[in-house]
Amino acid sequence: MVNYTLKQLRYVEAAGRLGSIAGAAAELSISQSSITAAIDALEQGFGYDLFLRTPAKGIRPTPPGQEALQLIRRFIHQSRHFEAEVRSVGSTLAGNVRLACYATAAPAFLPPILRSLTERFPEVSITMLEGSLPEMLEFLDEGEADLAFTYGEERDQRHLFYSLFRAPPYALVPLDDPLADRADVTLAELVERPMVLLDLPGARKYFMELFDAEGLVPQIAHTSRSSEIVRALVSSGFGFSLLNIRPLGYSQDESPYRVLPLRGDHRHPDFGIVTMAETEQPTIVQAFIENCLDLRQEGAFASLIVE
Repeated sequence: MVNYTLKQLRYVEAAGRLGSIAGAAAELSISQSSITAAIDALEQGFGYDLFLRTPAKGIRPTPPGQEALQLIRRFIHQSRHFEAEVRSVGSTLAGNVRLACYATAAPAFLPPILRSLTERFPEVSITMLEGSLPEMLEFLDEGEADLAFTYGEERDQRHLFYSLFRAPPYALVPLDDPLADRADVTLAELVERPMVLLDLPGARKYFMELFDAEGLVPQIAHTSRSSEIVRALVSSGFGFSLLNIRPLGYSQDESPYRVLPLRGDHRHPDFGIVTMAETEQPTIVQAFIENCLDLRQEGAFASLIVE
């Protein structure tokens, strides 16, 4: 029988996630010897090595260690849910919700949600993760997040999806471009101009498919993995770009670029909440999801849509 504590599991999980005993010790504010002792104890109890340890190169999981880490993360995930449920018994909702959000959407999308959550559930705290579209599902699958805000097209049968709004593509053009005075624009009108492409996994494929569907080939002049840099390049006259979610605080009279609806029959992805299909969510996470759906009904996300 393997004897271990939740603390030891957390130590080992951190070491595996960071690939470093020193990194895990720094994150958890404990000594490296405590991390090493936890790894040794679990390896002795399990009867196999969890990690390969290479001097000056950190650690990496063995094949059985990789499987064990997935189980450990799942157990830690369930333990957090248990703690949240216990804290909420006989009182207002309390605890921590760990959410992941697609990085380009986070600045515009999260503020109304967090503001509403703070007002309704003041004892609930949030841990936020940002990343690319593939990373959203990785955070869920590995138990690092309770839910993810992302596009519904990325999910598979292991996931549940709650749509919050449709996100049609739109164009950004410099103010001095003749198209800036138009009410809308087509891809055919844009394609002869240089393009500034948001070059993130999933995003590049989606935007290129929009052109492919019309038999067009864009002239990609610049790329960036940051939507902020994309907007800055457009503002400076380096080309046009395409995005799906209107930036926070955009004003046609004050912004250094123009946002134009994209005319034509284009695929409009749904943006919303993804959770694990076979995981029973704790009360605090269910309340968070319901709060987001209430905001959808109230039209809280209408300002993010360009059409």
